Amino acid sequence: MPMSREEIFARVKETLIEALGVDEDEVVGEATLTGDLGAESIDFLDVVFRLEKAFNIKVPRGELFPENILTNPKFVNGKKLTAAGLAELRKRMSHADLTGFKDNPQVDRIAELFTVDSIVRYVESKVGVG
Repeated sequence: MPMSREEIFARVKETLIEALGVDEDEVVGEATLTGDLGAESIDFLDVVFRLEKAFNIKVPRGELFPENILTNPKFVNGKKLTAAGLAELRKRMSHADLTGFKDNPQVDRIAELFTVDSIVRYVESKVGVG
């Protein structure tokens, strides 16, 4: 039986509390992993591992947190994503809300896309929602 969005959110929240050592009230939908919850790059691996265990899913490398976009000159010009970079980001991060980002696609703003809600949407796409 598919999980409800509320059940997925609760389990993602629990996973982030354990992985990042944050308080329960800090893990809200719009919270960013790095800015609001203090995650560092090494924490992303732990989050992925814990999500795989919590939901019995496989998270292929680079699928939840895309890699190599920022180092590819086809995708970045100066400190902004190119149109091709935005298209690639949209393709790789269909679970993220790019609404505000696409108007000002600064490389240093990409971390803002990694929110609790984006993780919940990603897990929903993997397990289905009831």
